[in-house]
Parts: sequence; C-alpha cells; structure tokens
Amino acid sequence: AAFLAMRRAVARLPCVPDMVLVDGNAAPDFGCPVECVVGGDGECLSIAAASIVAKVTRDRLMERLSRRWPAYGWERNAGYATAAHRDALHRAGATPHHRDAFGTVRQLALDLAVRQDSHLGAMS
Repeated sequence: AAFLAMRRAVARLPCVPDMVLVDGNAAPDFGCPVECVVGGDGECLSIAAASIVAKVTRDRLMERLSRRWPAYGWERNAGYATAAHRDALHRAGATPHHRDAFGTVRQLALDLAVRQDSHLGAMS
C-alpha cells in the first residue's frame, strides 16, 4: 500500500523529478533516480518536512472522518490501534475506512464469517 501511494504521488507531479527521496530502505520504481534514506526524517530536511506535512494532513483527515464516524475517536487516536479504538470496533464494527490489514478488523471479519457459517449450519 505504501509503494502504491508513493507511485501515485510521484505520478501526479507536473513533471518528472530529478530524484525521489524515500524514508526507508526500499522504494518502488518511479522511472527516475531514487535515494532511500533509513531514518530519513532525522537525516534529511526534505524528508522531515514531508513527514510533518503528511502527519498534519492525516490528522486533519481523521478529524473530518470523526465527525461522520464519532464512535471511533479518530480525532484523538488518528486511527491508531488504541484500546478505545479497538473497543469501538468491537461495538460498532468496521467502516469502509478501516484497513483489512488492521488486526482487529481482520479478526472481526473472521469472527463474523464463523458466526455466519454456524448460523447457516443450524438452518440446514
């Protein structure tokens, strides 16, 4: 998912960049030079600035989503798997905004499938 997001971000640029800096040790092919910087937000001002912009953007998005889905406390937890967020998932279920890779969401889906199978078995 991260590589896809990176590719999409670079593809949306108005021109091909001279170089793409990536915070980490691996990057997708962008069709231009790439430099991976492990611990990049502590080593490179451009990566540090991009990290701040990404976090502020994420926090604003989570604040907006929390108005539509108040049960999850996204304005406080920014989507992280806090105890309150996991409890809300168990109470209210997952939204379209929850990632299937999020362990609690995956477990809820498995539990639902087991309940449905049990229910169908009882009907036959």
